[in-house]
Amino acid sequence: MQYLMALDIGTSAVKAALFDLSGQLAALSTQEYTLDKPRADILEIDPEKYWAAAQAAIAAIIDSSAVSASDVVSIGVTSQGETLIVLDEAGNPLRKAIVWLDNRAVEEADRIAAAFDSDEVYRRTGQHEIVPGWTAAKILWIRNHEPEVFRRAAVFLMVEDYIIYRLTGEYVTDHAINPSTLYYDLTRSDWWDEMLAFLGISRSQLPQLRFSAIQGIRLRAQIGLKAATTVVTTPIDQVTGAVGAGNVVPGSITETTGTVLGICATSSKPLYDPQRRVGLYRHALPGSFVVLPWVPTAGMILRWFRDELGAGAAFDQLGREAMQVPVGSEGLIVLPHFSGAVSPQVNPAARGVIYGLTLGHTRAHIVRAIMESVAFMLKENLDMLESLGLTSRWVCSLGGGARNDFWLQIKANVLNCTIVTPEVQESTCLGAAVLASVGAGIYASLDEAVAAMVRMRGEFAPQPELVQSYADTYQQYLKLNTMLLPTFGGKS
Repeated sequence: MQYLMALDIGTSAVKAALFDLSGQLAALSTQEYTLDKPRADILEIDPEKYWAAAQAAIAAIIDSSAVSASDVVSIGVTSQGETLIVLDEAGNPLRKAIVWLDNRAVEEADRIAAAFDSDEVYRRTGQHEIVPGWTAAKILWIRNHEPEVFRRAAVFLMVEDYIIYRLTGEYVTDHAINPSTLYYDLTRSDWWDEMLAFLGISRSQLPQLRFSAIQGIRLRAQIGLKAATTVVTTPIDQVTGAVGAGNVVPGSITETTGTVLGICATSSKPLYDPQRRVGLYRHALPGSFVVLPWVPTAGMILRWFRDELGAGAAFDQLGREAMQVPVGSEGLIVLPHFSGAVSPQVNPAARGVIYGLTLGHTRAHIVRAIMESVAFMLKENLDMLESLGLTSRWVCSLGGGARNDFWLQIKANVLNCTIVTPEVQESTCLGAAVLASVGAGIYASLDEAVAAMVRMRGEFAPQPELVQSYADTYQQYLKLNTMLLPTFGGKS
């Protein structure tokens, strides 16, 4: 029997998973690592920790399952974007990886913004703002602050690229993980030479560009798998997760409610927002694109409430209590800007608000108001996507929030559309496995692979008797949001 392996290199852990050709999960392992944070704006890690964790996760899923290593025919590798790894001529790291959340390169981001027209950057790269986290700013920081590292740099990689290099000995990268480097040109499906010149680097210092699932490469690392195993590049993890939920055709929309809220809408053409509120990325195949709004706090607000104000109650208990509260939380409204506003409004100075408290409110009211606020923020972003021509008759929900049927029903009522959820919760790993199957030639197309491997577990239709009540509460939310956002200062 043949199996597919997925590697998901996350911010704080690697996940490895095995799937059969029908998409059934056979084994899963999570191997954590610790990031180095010497000061508030610096976040680094030894690249060897990524590789060690990947090796451990691979060994764990082989050891814990009945799957023979010789039955693994293909590996799909996905990761976070923007994290920078710099190698020398021998392929050894010259310094610690600069993690995507690292914000040290403020001056460098400002220099890029001063040197390039922002509309041109958006048109070329799809990135609607220039921030310190983008890979280009990190490279410029190394050039300015670590000239010896910059001088010796033979290749600049991201995490997925580095793991694939360790697996295969080849420097390759996926088109769909590179838009937020700020030196990838969406309009030409190639590196942006003007940005490379500004950074002082050359094409020879970058990996070869590939599209997901078009052509795999052969495994070379001694990790217990057969040498004929195919290794396949995949998009950035959010897009790979969308693939694992069947979001591969125009008009498909997935939302992930985890720590953050991420939305992935598929388009057959590059869709630019005239107001530059949202980023544009590549999808897994040529000629396919995704628009990716995101909100920095979603499920994290519930965790904060549970940890700080929940008096030791578990999530399940808080959810059961919230179910007893009427729609609209009896006048309580939460603005979920606990880490600033990012989309559709941009205001880093924005803060979270719990508005309308009375002596009659309980913790159950606050929990329900938090859940409603995330649904309202989701609707705001979907309304923005609709203004760009991106609509869908249903939305697929992923992440930890998709395990809560009550929350899913709230979203269905707020959006007034059907919410579906996938059978396999590890959608990012499944997406990597789906792409691995096509890259290995097991399935002839991505559509065929999705049809064979992706299934939905549940469907939540809007409840007509509650839709109008939610619509009224949403208008109150919008009114409060419009009034308060300017009072925080910053950009609105």
